[in-house]
Amino acid sequence: MFSHADIWSAIDRLAQSHGLSPSGLAKRAGLDATTFNRSKRVMSDGRERWPSTESVAKILAATHTAFGDFVGLVGRTAPKTRILPIIGLAQAGAGGFFDEAGFPAGEGWDEVSFPDFGDDKVFALEIQGDSMLPAYRDGDRIVVSPTAAIRRGDRVVVQTRDGEIMAKELKRQTNKTVELASLNPDHADRIFPVGDVAWMARIMWVSQ
Repeated sequence: MFSHADIWSAIDRLAQSHGLSPSGLAKRAGLDATTFNRSKRVMSDGRERWPSTESVAKILAATHTAFGDFVGLVGRTAPKTRILPIIGLAQAGAGGFFDEAGFPAGEGWDEVSFPDFGDDKVFALEIQGDSMLPAYRDGDRIVVSPTAAIRRGDRVVVQTRDGEIMAKELKRQTNKTVELASLNPDHADRIFPVGDVAWMARIMWVSQ
């Protein structure tokens, strides 16, 4: 039997797995940003408020998550932690820190503890500056997976053949081009020929 806490924890874990806060997950699904706020989980008289089936269906559709996978998040204990390599996003663009497949390489990486996602290829990047506001702030740390499947709407880290590295949202990908939406409305979207993209990896989680 599912408890009130189990369902809400599953929503929180789903948001984390896509690099989102609960409010960010709600907005991606077209819901009011406060739909999953902790203050909304208990009514003023102390009774528990459950998320609607409609809101759950919308976040599953928005994240391309099967219902069975969501059920797998219900009642799951807090994830174990593991040590991940980490480097600043701006520093990473200097070159020499990744191999051709987008895996960490070379020296200069530090280490940090993060939840264990069961993917031994993940690494972490630290956001530097305000070019990705309001999605990511200076000092936020994102966990990136070069092996995770990427779908339209996912947030990704991309490195171009000329060494430029950036965090964007995958807007569209064809056999010829990769279209990326900027996370900051003050910065333009980008379009690259497929051959100009060295690698692209999905953002799995963010520590804010």
